[in-house]
Amino acid sequence: MIAVTTRPRIEVADILRQHGEEFRRRHRLSRRQKIILGRIEDCRTAALGGHKDTCDTCGHVRISYNSCRDRHCPKCQNLKKAEWLHKRRARLLPVHYFHVVFTLPHKLRALALGNKRLMYNMLFRAAAQTLQAIARDEEHLGAQVGFTAILHTWGQDLRFHPHLHCVVTGGGLSEDRTRWVSARANFFLSVKVLGKLFRGKFLAALKDAYSAGKLSFGRSTEAYQDPKVWKRLLDELYRLKWVVYAKRPFGGPENVFRYLGRYTHRVAISNHRIVSLDAAKVSFHYRDYADGQKKKLLTLDALEFLRRFTLHILPPRFVRIRHYGLLAASNVKTKLAIARQLLLGSCPQEEDALDSQPQLELSELSELSGPWHERLFILTGEDVFACPVCKRGRLIRAPLERDPATRRMPSRPVTLDTS
Repeated sequence: MIAVTTRPRIEVADILRQHGEEFRRRHRLSRRQKIILGRIEDCRTAALGGHKDTCDTCGHVRISYNSCRDRHCPKCQNLKKAEWLHKRRARLLPVHYFHVVFTLPHKLRALALGNKRLMYNMLFRAAAQTLQAIARDEEHLGAQVGFTAILHTWGQDLRFHPHLHCVVTGGGLSEDRTRWVSARANFFLSVKVLGKLFRGKFLAALKDAYSAGKLSFGRSTEAYQDPKVWKRLLDELYRLKWVVYAKRPFGGPENVFRYLGRYTHRVAISNHRIVSLDAAKVSFHYRDYADGQKKKLLTLDALEFLRRFTLHILPPRFVRIRHYGLLAASNVKTKLAIARQLLLGSCPQEEDALDSQPQLELSELSELSGPWHERLFILTGEDVFACPVCKRGRLIRAPLERDPATRRMPSRPVTLDTS
């Protein structure tokens, strides 16, 4: 069965084509920001070249343009997400999981904007150290947990809001590796204790970075170069209650799998949330968490929309999904394998449910290569070369030739390229 997603009426790329030139004129963008916005603007257009697919049975012709494959592009995450999820599925344990969110306080956001790589790494490190330290404490769980941490830098309104979503095993492996220590079904660790330790570890790292001269200061943070002003900021941050939020636990590994599919390869905004675009304004749906997650409509000036979108471009080669504890790469074949063996006898029904779904072993995944369409078919069952018209024929692909007279690529009636 072919899963075809309806193309949104308005896309981020459309906003860039209509307002991108003015946005670039009015804002000082880095070379990297310009390149990424250009890729999104050109994605699946003639600028990147294309191909013509012709059905060998009914003669149906489909013209498709190439994808930019940039990780910030709302249209280019499907295959990457499918491959990533199948790797993770092989590492899920048959236990309940918890969802813990670590958020940087508002007073640090301007500093984080000017020091993205440094501050994001500190956020990962402080959150990971906090979870592992408290979970290992005999007063709390007394075991080593496993978790995946996913960085999101946006809120629903596209404002800068760096936070980590952590999906944590509901229990852990004992220090002597002889038993699995289960957490309570409806309670993991105290969020008050997590918040205090998280605050302490992050601010300790922040002070070290300041002392070592690693922080950059812009116009809004320039005053922090004065040691007295810096000390006042730290005092305020120590007095603040740092928010660590524990959501309701997941029911089991399949629920975790579905959740990860929604969260891992998100970009700042989905094209499907954009409602309208006119000469000056962009409107999109968002959920107001302060008002019971009600779905509302937000209208922004188009240049402000692009400014907010650009805030979430990551540093080059920055890893925004990381694994810790039992799920760390160094522990997968040792501690994680031991934990799975210990759990097999205690909850076989969840293990059977997980194994009943089609999946690939890790050894098979390591050999999974070849053209994107073959990998997509193996992972999702989506056959992009099945004719959508007659349902019997195969689409034969050929490079798209430019018109000799105009030097332009031919136009297309529809876009069904999922690469």
